Amino acid sequence: MTSDPTGSRPADPHAAGTSPAGASSAGASSAAASSAAAVPAEATEPAPQAPARLLLVDDEPGLRTAVKAYLEDEGFVVTTANDGEEGWTLAQDLLPDVIISDVMMPRLDGYGLLQRLRGDERLGGTPVIFLTAKGMTADRIAGFNAGADDYIPKPFDPDELVARVHNVVRRQERLLAEAARFADADIGQMAKQITEIRSLLSSSGSKKPPAAVRLEFTPREASVLQLVAEGLMNKEIARRLETSIRNVEKYVSRLFTKTGTSSRTELVRYALEHGLVE
Repeated sequence: MTSDPTGSRPADPHAAGTSPAGASSAGASSAAASSAAAVPAEATEPAPQAPARLLLVDDEPGLRTAVKAYLEDEGFVVTTANDGEEGWTLAQDLLPDVIISDVMMPRLDGYGLLQRLRGDERLGGTPVIFLTAKGMTADRIAGFNAGADDYIPKPFDPDELVARVHNVVRRQERLLAEAARFADADIGQMAKQITEIRSLLSSSGSKKPPAAVRLEFTPREASVLQLVAEGLMNKEIARRLETSIRNVEKYVSRLFTKTGTSSRTELVRYALEHGLVE
């Protein structure tokens, strides 16, 4: 497969006003004031968004090189792996935004790689696009059932691949933004309630757990519970534990089930009453 590099997109030029020669001192002062007023506007411009980081896993060197070059021309940051085993190792180090993987590969195929990713706490929510010569409907269904986010049969149009990658990235960004919005909506109220619960339990001397309570948490569940009790919301917990918001939501849901609670406030109260957190 060959591809023509895309043309570079010129940056928008910054207009700069100049004062005409021979302007009066009043005109110069006005121009200086306008220039000074323009500074804050530039300072408040949002920082450019970091390019999406892609991990391309394929055992065909020629395809790897061509696809990497094409995606990089489109502004993505691309790392490549020769097979699923190398892809798994790199994914743990890089924590990519999207993984594009062939299915039929030596050592570890695409399905095996996907299974490891979905079972990993930090990588479980990473979008995966299968890129493979197998185009039968049954194969596509198997890929989707295994947890793939998209499926592109070879041979493919490079522009279609770019469009699908962009679509997956935007969808992931929407999900994270929506989750963060709901997580942060009541952070002030939640912090206030936690403070009140701690104060109430401290004054009543009921911080020691009843002997009958015996709950078993995984190390990650215990970490999430502690951070919830500290008043952190899902986005902050995900950042602190270097995992996805989706995984944090999964752990909080498990904590609700194990403690018989149905809200974060109830969960915190239960944890504090039974000495499950500090």
